[in-house]
Amino acid sequence: MSSRSRSAAGGDQLARTRENFLTRDAVEPQQVRGPILASWSRSREWNVPADHIELSYVRDPDLDTPLTRSAMPVLRHLRDHLDGQPISVILTDATGVVLTRLTSDPDLERHLDGVNLAPGFSYAEEQVGTNGIGTALEGGQPAHVFGHEHYAEHLEDLACAGVPIHHPISGKVVGAVDLTCWRKHADRLLIALVKTTADQITQALLTDSSAQELELLQDYLRACRRSNGIVLALSKDLVMMNEHARHVLDPGDQAVLLGQAGEALAGGKSRAVEVELPTGLTARMHCHPTRGPGPLGSAGGVVHVKLLEVGRRLAADSPAPARMVLPSLVGSGALWLRSCQQVQEAYEAGEWLVLEGEPGVGKLALARAVHQRRSPAGHLEVLDAADAGAPDWLPGVRRALLAPEGDVIIRHIDRLVPRQTHALASALAHARAADRAERLWVAVTLTRRTAAPNLTELLRAFPGSVTLPPLRHHIEDLPELTTFFLGKLSQHGRLSVSPEAAKLLVRSNWPGNVEQLWQVFRQHRRTGSIQARDLPPECWTVSRRLLSPLEAMERDAIVQSLLDTEGNKARAAESLGMSRATIYRKIHEYGIIIPAG
Repeated sequence: MSSRSRSAAGGDQLARTRENFLTRDAVEPQQVRGPILASWSRSREWNVPADHIELSYVRDPDLDTPLTRSAMPVLRHLRDHLDGQPISVILTDATGVVLTRLTSDPDLERHLDGVNLAPGFSYAEEQVGTNGIGTALEGGQPAHVFGHEHYAEHLEDLACAGVPIHHPISGKVVGAVDLTCWRKHADRLLIALVKTTADQITQALLTDSSAQELELLQDYLRACRRSNGIVLALSKDLVMMNEHARHVLDPGDQAVLLGQAGEALAGGKSRAVEVELPTGLTARMHCHPTRGPGPLGSAGGVVHVKLLEVGRRLAADSPAPARMVLPSLVGSGALWLRSCQQVQEAYEAGEWLVLEGEPGVGKLALARAVHQRRSPAGHLEVLDAADAGAPDWLPGVRRALLAPEGDVIIRHIDRLVPRQTHALASALAHARAADRAERLWVAVTLTRRTAAPNLTELLRAFPGSVTLPPLRHHIEDLPELTTFFLGKLSQHGRLSVSPEAAKLLVRSNWPGNVEQLWQVFRQHRRTGSIQARDLPPECWTVSRRLLSPLEAMERDAIVQSLLDTEGNKARAAESLGMSRATIYRKIHEYGIIIPAG
């Protein structure tokens, strides 16, 4: 059999494997490459359509950035080198939005236009499924996707190889470079070529880096050579942390230290600051600004951290009252406070507002609290678009919008179908034009606007938008939230959290956010100390995604078995009828924290 025939046979087999996967039939790992199968699974979890392409679009992507300035000469040189070859050279930003596309072949150019692989469109994996750009960005490493390995069937005639571009100083992913050609022309040299191109862009970025960044990097490296302790360095766009810091500090502690260090360095003077951390530790920071060109303090600086003692923030017998920034809301993290301030400013200006964020971050709670603070005696109507299928829903919305007084919040507008979206947009336009006795303020909530392209007409009515941070991005607020929730469940401090349980709570990524934390506490007794063993299995994991019901059951069984065997993985596997290899893989997959023996 010729190599071409073998390739065709392999392609047919892969196409059948992909079809089996999409129809929920079993797929053996050896039938498809591991990274591709993992990407297929993510694509299915995100409900990416396999039979058509729906992409978000950015009308005018920013082309005046350090990335584009550094990359374009490299990409033009490569395009000239490939002149006449059916290969397209593509640059994207860190979210997968295509910034530029250089193609010499007219047929390939037309085909890429047909699948929206063009400037302004996002080829993130959660938008279009498995592909060279999105899969490289999602995995943080080079990825090649050939033919039927693509999740979307409209991409099966293509082959692509993508590589993330990392900033040479911060290490942060700033974009991706991708080479795309016809599937029949796919060659392993494509992968080597795109890696070389990414390296050239990284080198160009280093050359373009500001003198301030280079000075900060030199200060940081000198500090690391002189100290075996915790060393941080940060500026407006850059964060560096030595291995000792990553090993010793929990993510929540890291976030608090970086936030406090940024404030201390802003003054441009060396200073020492003591900080109480979410895990109960107390840290002393010695902050030394970098003396780079430009305004004093603008270059950031280097921070030495010393851990002093264990505090009692979460495990205190009589916890300090949580400080409420708005009625029934607590939290003092910078990201959370900024969101609160932005919503209050929108309300004061009478600006209709979109509140975005993951489920459970507190979108409705924040909108309610702002209304209560700014208009305590006013009426607030809360409507849920999840009920839009009911015949009386839209008339109820119209009545609320045209009422002589009161404000309106409409939840979950991303659940509306196009017909309902159009009707709601019309009702909002009519309400805005109506002669009302009092000013009308309307806020809507949604999880992710890119998942609902039919919202464009509706969102035109809302000039303001605030994205609320997930709890993992302001984990420093967890102690205050804990105190607040425990106070709601048991007055006079009769319910507390042990230090061991507190550490587990801080280490969790909380994919269900603040609502998930509240549900965890609601499950427990109303007096005494909550111990680590009292926490549900979800708190023994650091998974960044919500699990399916079947996955959650499996995770819970593994955690409970590990608790019963005091962390002995072999005995836990035996009790569950699993092999040790399987339980090791599941522990890693679910991010399970092994209980201490």
